[in-house]
Amino acid sequence: MNKVMLIGNVGKEPDVRYFEADQAVAQVSLATTERGYTLQNGTQVPERTEWHNLVFYRRLAKIVEQYVHKGDKLYVDGKIRSRSYDNQQGQRKYVTEIIVDNMELLSPRPQTAGDAAVPTPPVQEADDEQTSDVPF
Repeated sequence: MNKVMLIGNVGKEPDVRYFEADQAVAQVSLATTERGYTLQNGTQVPERTEWHNLVFYRRLAKIVEQYVHKGDKLYVDGKIRSRSYDNQQGQRKYVTEIIVDNMELLSPRPQTAGDAAVPTPPVQEADDEQTSDVPF
């Protein structure tokens, strides 16, 4: 089974690109943090932050473009995928990404006058077929 579930904070504004027939792909960096703690013998274990590359396709990408911003807290689940490419200097580079199937915005949305607080429902990609011929 290939299943990943993460809760973390968005590190920078999403990078959204469109290709053929209004299809969207969004890339987001997500930071997850394991809190530090103290062992019984007094040893301090420091906090540890991991950065994850998230990829959203189609409808989810358009939702990310509209609603997700730097600093927002997200819950995502999906699958892990590794790929490689050759950079401009001819060096082989490896990338590990999370292909997101479901997303939930955990950050409260700013309220405008007269708005009631409404929880954000989870968003799920309707089509399981993922495009691997992404131009970047």
